[in-house]
Amino acid sequence: MELELKEKSTMSREDAAARLHAIADELASGNDIILERGRARFVAKVPDEVALKIEFEVEDDKTEFEIELTW
Repeated sequence: MELELKEKSTMSREDAAARLHAIADELASGNDIILERGRARFVAKVPDEVALKIEFEVEDDKTEFEIELTW
């Protein structure tokens, strides 16, 4: 089964940090990552080791910073 959820939103820097903190807290505590959208609930079981990829890209009028976890 293949499943993909993509989400883009605009929020304050503080709200983005809070969202990242919540995800980091779930990872650190050994819990699954859970995303709830409407009535749908997505659960990702995370193993003890993950691959972390960080990308930073600067163009003339845009900066992009990506964090990707895979397992």
